[in-house]
Amino acid sequence: MSSGDSNPAATPTPCDDIHGDGRWISLHNRFVSDSKGKEPDVLFVGDSLVQLMHEFEVWRNLFSPLHSLNFGIGGDATQHVLWRLTNGELDHICPKVVVLWVGTNNHGHTPEQICGGIMAIVNVINKHLPQTHVLVLGVLPRGKSPNPLRERNARVNTLVQAELASLSYASLLDVDPGFVQSDGSISHQDLYDYLHLTAQAYQKVCQPIYTRIKALLETHTP
Repeated sequence: MSSGDSNPAATPTPCDDIHGDGRWISLHNRFVSDSKGKEPDVLFVGDSLVQLMHEFEVWRNLFSPLHSLNFGIGGDATQHVLWRLTNGELDHICPKVVVLWVGTNNHGHTPEQICGGIMAIVNVINKHLPQTHVLVLGVLPRGKSPNPLRERNARVNTLVQAELASLSYASLLDVDPGFVQSDGSISHQDLYDYLHLTAQAYQKVCQPIYTRIKALLETHTP
């Protein structure tokens, strides 16, 4: 049994079509098609936190001018992103920076498994695009009050940070501006459903992402 087989979070897996409308595979196919003829400097890939970013002014103001593509799909876990990237989404583009934001939807997986899934994605990107820097965004806290998923996500970030520490082609950026308040709660004004970001929260999160991407683009050597 390979390491991928032993870790479901690191085994490329297409998303189950539980709704029966084929949306997930249709989005994947559109991303593959959209990437042909494009020359993005930056690729964002991940779950709904990436996908929804595209709907806000912060995308138009900060990331569109950087020639960015958005390959986010709501509900994706690490194994789904891994499948997408190994099935064509990287084949026609050569971005200087790939921004990866995934992990909060890996329900039933341990922090170690989720970290393994994230690292498997990093490795696939590096194999396809050896000159590209992979910027992994830290998994955010979730839920109105303290809960096991918050603890899991924090542990994932610690593990990923340790894994990336020795890699020149990848890094972790903690984008949590302090969503957890002093009483342990998260405000609906930041995470409207205690998972997804409001417009004001995207502003807080995206400014440091933009700053890091700009720095990476300036130091990028083809």
